[in-house]
Amino acid sequence: MKSFIRFFSSVKLAIVLLIIITLASILGTLIPQHRSPAEYAANYGQLSGLLMRLEVTKLYSSWWYLALLFMFALNTIVCTLTRLLLKIKKVFRPAFDYSEKSLRSLNNTAGFSLDGSMKTLEGRIALALKWERFRVRSSKGDGRLLLRGTRKSLGHFGSDFVHLGLLVILAGGIISGFAGFRTTLQISEGQVLAVPTADFSLRLDKFTTEYYENGSVSDWKSDLTVIDDGEEALKKTIEVNFPLSYKGYVFYQSSYGWDWNHPSVELVMKKTLPVEAEETILLRIGEKAVFDNGDLEVHALQFVPDFILNDQNEVTTRSLQPNNPAVYIKAFRSGNEVFNGWLFSKFPDFARMHSRDEGDLNFSFSRYEAGQYSGIQMAHDPGVNWIWFGCALLMLGLCVAFYWPPREVRFILNEEKDRVLLTVGGIASKNKDTFKKEFDRLVESIRRQP
Repeated sequence: MKSFIRFFSSVKLAIVLLIIITLASILGTLIPQHRSPAEYAANYGQLSGLLMRLEVTKLYSSWWYLALLFMFALNTIVCTLTRLLLKIKKVFRPAFDYSEKSLRSLNNTAGFSLDGSMKTLEGRIALALKWERFRVRSSKGDGRLLLRGTRKSLGHFGSDFVHLGLLVILAGGIISGFAGFRTTLQISEGQVLAVPTADFSLRLDKFTTEYYENGSVSDWKSDLTVIDDGEEALKKTIEVNFPLSYKGYVFYQSSYGWDWNHPSVELVMKKTLPVEAEETILLRIGEKAVFDNGDLEVHALQFVPDFILNDQNEVTTRSLQPNNPAVYIKAFRSGNEVFNGWLFSKFPDFARMHSRDEGDLNFSFSRYEAGQYSGIQMAHDPGVNWIWFGCALLMLGLCVAFYWPPREVRFILNEEKDRVLLTVGGIASKNKDTFKKEFDRLVESIRRQP
């Protein structure tokens, strides 16, 4: 047990743990947290696998980071308790075992004699101490009278308030690591989305993208409504750095995008037989359009916003931005396939297609539409209130430690015939020059009293 206390009360252990936690936190700041494996693979290559195995990509909830916080908390608890008991005894049950020699070793000392009895001088000294707002205690024995005056004793516990604040902050961090999480919600206008792990929903009433004059995005705004128990509980427009908070959940505006799963496309169909004609077709992906009394069908089968062929010669999208939108269609006449291919919005003359009945039909991709969605980052951090409370305790402890320094004055009275010999010593942990003036004033007031 003694070795356990000795190990966890070590200041060196606290310093080592604090350095490791700080370095790990810096690493967690540099590496984006809670992203998709594909994004880590794109940014870090082969190193991404190692980062995910070491849980650096979710560092603040990783087992080893929480273990470091727990060890630092245990170290702080043991350090605080081993010193706190001595401080409590010193403040509330001080030992009257000091001697003239120990008093003369203090920075502020005085020795003199006064006329009168010891009982009279005890009241005189106690009155002077109380006038200077000292708390007075006394003890008699061996023909001596010992007096102790203390002031601002709370200052002894400044470091303990700091330690308590650190423990509360660590508790908040551990709670957040186990129970907190972040995720990204994608919600379209008019959509009602149940919030994960919560008992309420979000509705996106309107999403707005604002642009600079050069065409780049300047801001995103989402008009959100919180629906709780079937009622509209809260409405707020969120944007970057202006989140919505409700029941411990915080919603940040983080991104935007297009709903490429349900776009609509506009095609232009030109027929040369029996007469030259042109028709505009508006379709959603997965739908078909019927012409010539059901004899001709046009199907829109697939859409990609940024067309590219991968290494396996398969069609995929390079990004979610509409840099090279393309639609894949088929046309059937009397059940026979007459048209099959990709149409490109930005390159109408460069279509990757294969026509089964050339010369009869020709298609072009004229326009597309897709609803925008709002990317909202949701954070649930149940330990955040603990962390704020811990910060308040830590600041209180620092203020007490630096601006409420304890003072102590000790007296030894020895009675000799019709006079009493006094030995006085005073000590202060901070502002020693100021205390010296207070000490000299106190001694002088005792000497001058009739």
